[in-house]
Amino acid sequence: MRVRVDLAYDGTDFAGWARQPGLRTVQGVVEDGLALVLRSEHRGDAPPRVTVAGRTDAGVHARGQVLHVDVPSGAWAAVPGRSDRTPEESLLTRLGGVLPPDVVATAVRVAPEGFDARFSAVARRYVYRVCDDPALRDPLRRAHVLWTRRPLDVAAMDEAAGRVLGRHDFAAYCKPRPGATTIRTLDELTWERPAAGPDAGLVVATVRADAFCHSMVRALVGASLAVGEGRRSVDWPAELLVGGRRDPGSAVVAAHGLTLEEVVYPPDAELAERQLRTRAMRSADDVHAPPTPATPTPGAAEPAPAHPATDPAQG
Repeated sequence: MRVRVDLAYDGTDFAGWARQPGLRTVQGVVEDGLALVLRSEHRGDAPPRVTVAGRTDAGVHARGQVLHVDVPSGAWAAVPGRSDRTPEESLLTRLGGVLPPDVVATAVRVAPEGFDARFSAVARRYVYRVCDDPALRDPLRRAHVLWTRRPLDVAAMDEAAGRVLGRHDFAAYCKPRPGATTIRTLDELTWERPAAGPDAGLVVATVRADAFCHSMVRALVGASLAVGEGRRSVDWPAELLVGGRRDPGSAVVAAHGLTLEEVVYPPDAELAERQLRTRAMRSADDVHAPPTPATPTPGAAEPAPAHPATDPAQG
């Protein structure tokens, strides 16, 4: 029985998503909680192993994370025990009793046919929050909002961000991994200073793509901040993208300002097809024309070649 679990967590005290020996990770906590609720060891079942939509880095938070886990049918039927609740309702309630306070399962449901938390996703949406106003600096949000002493030009940041949208090789914005492609489709990168709501007065980036490679969002934010602080022109982020190599002047910002807000899936009837499309290899030919900065950098390096394999789950 494949089960979908929606999850939220505060990443402050976790060494990232992926299970690591001797470290507290979200995956480790969730899998241990599932094993306890499903009584895996008592029943002689293999320990539950989850597949997640996006593997978040250490310190990154999530409000809309999604995972799936394959549960033996006998264990699934036994979850309610003597209660009259459904297995979905029971698993959600019982996970609330065993997970630590910084991890919350927000929904549990039987996954539709063809669902894969990682490969069925069509988009992931992150938000990065920055405070540049001393009057708005909130110590209660210090683990979720980046503080910068320099006032930011939000209009310039938003203009620069619009120049890197599309399907490109984002090698200049990714930490390379052996055998993993850096070709991604960046559908949205916007900057705004909301006038109302919980983020009023902050500088907020919304970033949405089919997937992200390692450190991509934080590198894009770092380049945007360089523009907002006046250290770089609005053309510079696009110049980096065309250059295809990491620039020492483009910092990868701290993880704590980043939150995974949403994972988007197609209609149920399209889930299996989406899996196949996502697993297909991305090639260097399958990209949009590179952005053309208004003032190209002389002697820019040639774009790095794309790797043949896909790694769509990285957040």
